[in-house]
Amino acid sequence: MTQDPKRYTITAALPYTNGPIHIGHLAGVYVPADIYARYQRMQGKDVAFICGSDEHGVPITLKAKNEGVTPQDIVDRYHQIIKDSFDEFGISFDTYSRTTSETHKNRSQEFFKKLEAKGSFIKQEVEQYFDPEANQFLADRYIMGECPKCSNPDAYGDQCEKCGTSLSPLELISPRSTLSGSALELKKTAHWYLPLDRHEAWLKEWIVEGKKNSWKSNVYGQCKSWLDDGLRPRAVTRDLDWGVPVPHPDGLGKVLYVWFDAPIGYISFTEEWAKEQHKNWEDYWKKDDTKLVHFIGKDNIVFHCIIFPTMLKEEGSYILPDNVPANEFMNLEGDKISTSRNWAVWLNEYLRDFPDTQDALRYSLIMNAPETKDNEFTWKDFQSRNNNELLAVLGNFFQRVTVLTHKYYNGKVPNVTVENTDAIHLAKQIEEYKAKLFSSLEQYKFREACNYYMDIARLGNKYLTDYEPWKLVKENPEQVKMVLYNMIQLSAHLTVLAEPFLPFAASKMKQILNINPSLSDATQFELMLSEHQIVETFHLFSKIEDKDIQPQIDKLEQIKLEASSTVQEVLEDSDFESFMKNDIRVVEILEAENVKKSKKLLKFKVDTGIEQRQILSGIAQYYAPEELVGKKVAAILNLPPRKIMSRESHGMILSSETPTGELHVVEIDKNVPNGSRIG
Repeated sequence: MTQDPKRYTITAALPYTNGPIHIGHLAGVYVPADIYARYQRMQGKDVAFICGSDEHGVPITLKAKNEGVTPQDIVDRYHQIIKDSFDEFGISFDTYSRTTSETHKNRSQEFFKKLEAKGSFIKQEVEQYFDPEANQFLADRYIMGECPKCSNPDAYGDQCEKCGTSLSPLELISPRSTLSGSALELKKTAHWYLPLDRHEAWLKEWIVEGKKNSWKSNVYGQCKSWLDDGLRPRAVTRDLDWGVPVPHPDGLGKVLYVWFDAPIGYISFTEEWAKEQHKNWEDYWKKDDTKLVHFIGKDNIVFHCIIFPTMLKEEGSYILPDNVPANEFMNLEGDKISTSRNWAVWLNEYLRDFPDTQDALRYSLIMNAPETKDNEFTWKDFQSRNNNELLAVLGNFFQRVTVLTHKYYNGKVPNVTVENTDAIHLAKQIEEYKAKLFSSLEQYKFREACNYYMDIARLGNKYLTDYEPWKLVKENPEQVKMVLYNMIQLSAHLTVLAEPFLPFAASKMKQILNINPSLSDATQFELMLSEHQIVETFHLFSKIEDKDIQPQIDKLEQIKLEASSTVQEVLEDSDFESFMKNDIRVVEILEAENVKKSKKLLKFKVDTGIEQRQILSGIAQYYAPEELVGKKVAAILNLPPRKIMSRESHGMILSSETPTGELHVVEIDKNVPNGSRIG
């Protein structure tokens, strides 16, 4: 790649279409990528900003199985939700496609065939777990068993989610199928593998020697660790019926592994876009004067820094990524974001609950960006960032300048008649901030860059405060013309520079100032001539009140309480005596009903054998209330009362959890008397 690239291919990690987008995705990948793409466009660069839905893989098939629908139903639903959310939030993809497209299928198969013809793969017969009841080989996530490290009985075939250890299915003790629950058989099957170990030498030279000073330390460190440990062959095919079919006579019943076909999506999506734009897609993937940048989360580093570059290098005609600026994770209100627990702020729900406040969320995520370490989003911080920074600093400055211009000069830029030495000083300060801002953007330090942007607004506020034109106008009206002329110019510079960070505010600022300035115009201080007409002003941002965020805080608290009504924490010092302190008894369910405004809670009246009492349980997703009336179940009765959604729960109904996450009450034989002790 040349020092001054002619074009930019910017990719953002493909989101899985098994659920909507949440703020962790935005903070980690999509907001940083959008800032960078908008910045390069501002400079007049030829940009292809590429993304799309990753619609293959086991999570899709698992969700489809749980919902009793087809994988295509799942991806169609979530592809549209994700695409619409990105559009409304202002992520400026040049194209957003999907891996179920015909173009993607063809490009992926052609890529495989070229590597297969070159002898880039090794083909091996291996033993793989087979479910005799379901009559199919199982992917890793369809296999559960005991973790060999921590003895968790419900570890998956690729990872134990209790201790975090990466696993292979063959390491599990007593493996079983999540499809049927049956024991598994080992059967032979053949697969193609990419022998990564053959590529260690050039990868070490390219990454360890070549990227040490340009890649982020978290990215470089993880790559070096992989290379130091030694690379091993990685399967590129698997036995599934959902995915891109393997284009080979021996590939019947096999698909390309999702890690292999998904990154090829960047190429196939570029191909689709270029055709629509009457461009040559190969310019964006095969020319040395193109800069390729992948924006990803830290869980995708190995795929984008080692595996995909190996695929590109082995194919032979593609450029390699110049940078892979991966972010860490965003947490939420003191806990890790968890889609399974619904512990997240979903983008589609945010856009519904906070209309026309896209920049407020965007700014909060930029200023809390997990660029070097995991960071945290809280609703109170979101409110404070909006009210005390966006509104009080940028919005207040812009409002004061435009209101005073209308008040004193009928909205026209005043003609300065006094010596304007301030302009020289202000121009120098703006240029210094711009230089720092651009340097930070080039180094992928977006939080730092946004801080420099806000410093320009702070500079304007200080200038107004120092001169107090609302007082000075009576004593020296000619000097007030100079003050407001200078601040109108500074407002115009803020308008130019807002585009990467606050695109919706930038559009409003252009409308109010009645200009459409470019970055090339901003090389001079004066962007708006005297007598230029400014249109009627309006607020750039709205204040976010306590009443606006309280429902969001309450929603998370409800999720936490509902989870605690069915899940018990395992204590490190638990022993038999501690367990026996639980008063677990047989209770009969006399009445059951849904709790209003809750999707999970059921309210029960139960007979304990001594009295009747109320218990709440988060199992509404798995039972209709009438199903449970008359059943005898196990319950802990000596827990302190807990308030859940303003209702008291006097106990806990015990539930078991299946490998797929479904909850089932622990039923007791009807002949056992109410109040009988268990344990």
